[in-house]
Amino acid sequence: MSEKHESAVELNETLLKAETTWKKIQKPVLGAVTAILLIVGGWFAYQEFIMKPKEEKAAEALFKAEQYFGMDSSNLVLNGDGQSKGVLNVISNFGGTKAANLAHYYAGVSYLKLGQFDKAVTHLKDFSTDALQIQLLATGCLGDAYAELNKKEEAIAAYKKAANTFDKDENNSSEFLFRAALLSETSGNTKEALEMYKELKMKFPKTDKGFQADKYIYRLSIEKNDLTAQ
Repeated sequence: MSEKHESAVELNETLLKAETTWKKIQKPVLGAVTAILLIVGGWFAYQEFIMKPKEEKAAEALFKAEQYFGMDSSNLVLNGDGQSKGVLNVISNFGGTKAANLAHYYAGVSYLKLGQFDKAVTHLKDFSTDALQIQLLATGCLGDAYAELNKKEEAIAAYKKAANTFDKDENNSSEFLFRAALLSETSGNTKEALEMYKELKMKFPKTDKGFQADKYIYRLSIEKNDLTAQ
């Protein structure tokens, strides 16, 4: 048998093996491809025909409540005015939308202003956003709600988190860091408070709270020295 003939036989055998192998895996491969196409197509259809209209309706439902939020009308924000419905309705009927997420923020702040601190905590914990300046405010408000409930550790943690969320907003960041330090101090954690006052002075020296930090640092340093002397 010539080398040319042998090569042809080997090629035929290789092709035969490949064909046999393909026949074995054809159904699973095509099934997997079909499943992927169905998933992608289903996701696109869900986004286009379900979520997109839902987002639009949710945003429309939220519009009037946002106006009332700007007017500081907390009850109207929550429950609406009879003609337009409030954020609680948006949360109940449009879960999973961007508008419903934002509605949690409006609800949390509104409940905080109304003195219903447990509900404020619930809604503020359910809110999150990539808009860091808004997240800073939401986390700071969460700290306020915890503080009102006398949950001091949770409040301090929330204040510290808020202060580090978007430190380009120096006024609000310094305010929440100050609240964390002051609450730590009044809770007896003077060492932790002292460190936070020093951080306040270092990070936000041009703010009102940063400017005041020296007197708190001085007082706690004196108290520490007095205790050491005893």
